[in-house]
Order: sequence, then C-alpha cells, then structure tokens
Amino acid sequence: MDTTLIIILVAAFFLIIIPIFLYNGLIGKKNRVKNAFSTIDVMLKKRHDLIPNLVETVKQYMEHERGTLTEITKLRAQIVDNKDISNGERVQLENQLTNKINGLSLNFENYPDLKANTNFLQLQGSLNEIESQLSASRRAFNASVLEYNNGLEMFPSSIIAGMMRLKPAEFFEVPQEVRENVDVKSLFNN
Repeated sequence: MDTTLIIILVAAFFLIIIPIFLYNGLIGKKNRVKNAFSTIDVMLKKRHDLIPNLVETVKQYMEHERGTLTEITKLRAQIVDNKDISNGERVQLENQLTNKINGLSLNFENYPDLKANTNFLQLQGSLNEIESQLSASRRAFNASVLEYNNGLEMFPSSIIAGMMRLKPAEFFEVPQEVRENVDVKSLFNN
C-alpha cells in the first residue's frame, strides 16, 4: 500500500470514526441517566399511590398528627399533579416528602393499637420496601450521572459534548436533615 493512502486512512479514522464513537458514547450515557431517573420515577409513583392508603389508616389513630398527614398529602399532590417541574425541583419536593414520612414513622411508636393493625403493618411493610427500592434506584441514577458528567468533562469527548451543547446532570442528593445522625436518646424519651 501506498504511504499516502495509509496516512489518509489513519487521518479519516481519527477525524470520522473516533468522533462517531465519542458521540454515540455520550448519547448512550445521556440515555442511561434518563432511564435511571425513570426508574426512580416508577418507585416514587408506587410510593405516591401508597400514601393515601397509609394516611387514611393512620388518620383513625393519630388525631394530633393530622398536620403532618395534611402536609404529606399536600406534598404528594404537588408532585403528582405538577408535570412541568424540573428534575431539581422534583428532587427537592421528594426529599421534603421523605422527611415528613420519616417523621411520621417515628411517631408511630406512640400508638400501640396502630402498630398492631394488620392493614397498617402491611402498608408500612410496603412503604419500607419501596423506600429500599428507591434508595437502590437513587444509587443507580447517581452512578449514571457520574458516568455521563465524566463523559462531558473528559478529553476528547468534552469537545463533542461542547459541540452538542450537553449540560451536566444533577445528582439525586439527600437533604442535610437526613444526613444528620439520629438522636436515639430523644427517641427513648417519648
């Protein structure tokens, strides 16, 4: 083979084939982020469907917790009814809902009749399972976001990402209140 032809083939490889691979890789990473968020969305939908049943069961027992139950119902409605919110706003609302549900769970200990109620126990078990699945889904989502954001920032794919005007994705972060250590002593003083 002619040396000029080899040089042209190598140059064509670097100028055509590699950018195509980089482009396709970025698109694949972007789609994995969307897929992972969709998985979280499915888990959140399950949780949202479970909340009205849980609230109705708990209402019968917890008169003075009605404010918390009302806030949980209101947050759920904000999330379910508002399809135009950004992922960042959605994450904030979901974190608020998680905090309220966790606070409600701590109050369950004050109601022995409620803890013995079969419907409540089934609902609480379902909620615990969904929360566990949500946690796993959030980890998968954050791993996809990390891979995608790395693709946007690392050379040479960063050049293609810039030409495509791709923006970094946001991680699904836990709010500061949830990160703090639980005050176990206060739990036993109730």
